[in-house]
Amino acid sequence: MAFQGDYASYFAAVQPIHLLLGPAVVALAVPLYRHLAQVREQAALLVVALFVGSLTAILSSLAVGWLLGLSPTELLSLAPKSATAAVSMEIAAKNGGTPAVTAVLTILTGVTGAIVAPFILNWLRIERADARGFSMGLTSHGIATARAFQESETAGAFSGLAMALNAIATAILAPVIFRLLLH
Repeated sequence: MAFQGDYASYFAAVQPIHLLLGPAVVALAVPLYRHLAQVREQAALLVVALFVGSLTAILSSLAVGWLLGLSPTELLSLAPKSATAAVSMEIAAKNGGTPAVTAVLTILTGVTGAIVAPFILNWLRIERADARGFSMGLTSHGIATARAFQESETAGAFSGLAMALNAIATAILAPVIFRLLLH
């Protein structure tokens, strides 16, 4: 809004980034494959963490937005911010939100999570790389996944897994929550 740009112009401008995201996502599969046995061992815990984390991200966004007096369109734009950008924008668009606003909020969520999450996890004394990575990818998607890889391959692999699973969970849960709470 500040630059008087429309979504079509924005999307055209970031198309090269979208082209690079495909190979980047494929590159996440290699470390995940290396940790597949660990993922299988923890599958039940990961599913619970995914459901609770995704639900919390959506509901807390809606609650804060509601307390701030945001309109329904603004709430629909805010709620999917913890999914990766392409998915969050599509969720917002399909449910009546503004994709460009969602893109900005999603990027801010990722940057904030990548900066703040390691400190919070240290403060909580969470040292296991798998737990650190999964929580970072779940809450702050790709940018935090890049940060998790700086900690270790294990953290990065679990972060990438959480990012992908949260995109799916948010795509399923957000529309249901929207229908229940906003309509």
